[in-house]
Order: sequence, then C-alpha cells, then structure tokens
Amino acid sequence: MGIDRRRALLGTLALGIGGAAAAQTSPPAVAGQRVPGRPDPRETIDLWPDGAPGLPAAPPVETVDERSKDLQLADRAVHGVTHPRLVVFRPERPNGTAVLIFPGGGYRWVVVDKEGYETGRWLAARGYTAFVLFYRLPGEGWGAGPDVALSDAQRAIRVLRSRAGQYGIRPNRMVAMGFSAGGHLCGDLATRFDAPTYAAIDAADRLSARPDGAALLYAVQSMTLPTAHPGSRMQLLGAHADRALERAHSPAWNVTARTPPCFLLHAEDDASVPVENTLEMRAALRTAGVLAETHLFPEGGHGFGLRLAAGKPVAVWPELFRRWAEARGLA
Repeated sequence: MGIDRRRALLGTLALGIGGAAAAQTSPPAVAGQRVPGRPDPRETIDLWPDGAPGLPAAPPVETVDERSKDLQLADRAVHGVTHPRLVVFRPERPNGTAVLIFPGGGYRWVVVDKEGYETGRWLAARGYTAFVLFYRLPGEGWGAGPDVALSDAQRAIRVLRSRAGQYGIRPNRMVAMGFSAGGHLCGDLATRFDAPTYAAIDAADRLSARPDGAALLYAVQSMTLPTAHPGSRMQLLGAHADRALERAHSPAWNVTARTPPCFLLHAEDDASVPVENTLEMRAALRTAGVLAETHLFPEGGHGFGLRLAAGKPVAVWPELFRRWAEARGLA
C-alpha cells in the first residue's frame, strides 16, 4: 500500500516540531480535570535526553495541585519534577527574542499558571518566543543539592541557543525572567551562569549559559535572615546554613562586571519577600558597573504576576519590561 506523502507531512507537522515532539514529556496537568480558560500549551522541550543527573535513590513523583477555588481560574503548582522541561509559547510573528520564564513557588513547587503560562501568553502575543521552565527543586534530594535548579536553568539557555534557528530566535537575544523564588533562580543564573553545576552531555553544553538580560520581579535574593524569605532559604540551604553558604547562594554577593543588564521590580509593601532583596541587588549591580533599571511601587504585595496586578499602579510592569527590553536591543 502506497503512502500519501501529503497526509504524512501534515501528520508530522501537527506534532509541533516534526516527529521529535512526540517523544517529549507533556506539560504538567491535573489528571482527569478540565482546565478552565484557554487550552494548555502542548509543545515542550525535555532538557536532559538521557534523564536528569543526580536522581535521588527515592525519586520524587511529579504532582500537580490545583489551588484555586474558582472554577473559572486555574492556579496550579507542580512539585516532584523529574523531567525538567520547557513549555513553549510561539508568537505569530517572532521578534527574534527568547524569554525564559522561571515561575516562583518558594522552591517548594513551581507555579504553573499565574507566573508561568499567563506570562508566556502575554509575551507571545507581543512577538516574544516564551519558554516556561519547570525546574527540579532543591529540597527533593537531587545530587546537585542547592544548585539543582541552576543546572536546569543553565542547560535550558544552552539548549535554546543550540536550537535558535528552529524557534526563530537569536542566540544573542536570550532574556531570563523570574518571579519570587524563580527570581532567585534568575539572579543565580545571571551571576553564576558559568558555575560548573553538571557534567557536559552534548555539544549544546559548549555554549554559554549567560543570559543577555535578566528581569527579576519581587525576587528572593538574600539568603541571610531577616532579609531572606525563610521558606525559600530552608528549601534551598536547610536549617543550619552558615554565613559562607548563605553568601554563596545570594546573587548580590556574586555580581560581577559580566552580569547582564537587569530589570528589577518590587512592591515596597511585600510582606513575604522584603524589598531589601531588590535594593541589595541594585546596589551590587551599580557597584559592579552593570546597567540596572529599577521600579519600586508602594503597593502591590507579593506574587501579583499579571492577574493580581490588574487595577493597581503596578499593573504597568509588563510594559515597563517591554520598553526596557527594546532600549537594551532585546526586542
């Protein structure tokens, strides 16, 4: 029986990126539950083709919790990630810039909707190719310990640079964006992009993991109490971290002249992550001569993302980010 070439080609294209997409791990989902609102994205990129390194003897089990009581508004969070992956939001007209999104979650889980998918959709609607990273968590026994999420972030940048043509992006226009504990991961990547956190596995790992810009939104930064967010500090470093370990994992202590330009944003009434986290980071960037644009709002609280910023002065933050990116040649 002959093969209908046109039908075969259409079937392959329906998978997203040729046949390879079929082998990728699906996005996090709640089994048996219809997600309200827009359909979930389907295209993903597994970061580690032979499995993530340092698997614990008792591997965690990926679990998605739906935290919303509103049937029309999803608010999922995932923990137990064993297949770190990117979820892809492709724009209709790519502007050549990739934004790698690190949602928050206090290093206890990774937020799916509020800081992940909603941001990805907003960016893609404006020409950015957005990638939401579902990263491994440091409290779940991985061999890299407090560097495990950074390993995934470094690998993600390198994989995207190696496949830039496939996604219509430029290797020199990679922006990292992080929220809360994801903001800590973003700051960690911006300051420790060349730290050896895993053994190279392929040609992609010869590429730089340095982002070309970093956006830190109400970001955890300090690991020293009382400025530190206690929950993130506990998950990352444990209860008995000494001062040397705290400094090693506080981005402001690791800023150098090679740190990329940064966009910083925080609400001064943030009761979870004190605004001093952003002020310390800004001071370190200025001392190192790194360009830093800083926006502070008297009100906004913590974790506003897009949905909780609506109707407040802080709701302008996405456009402020967009203008910053354009001014830096990143859009």
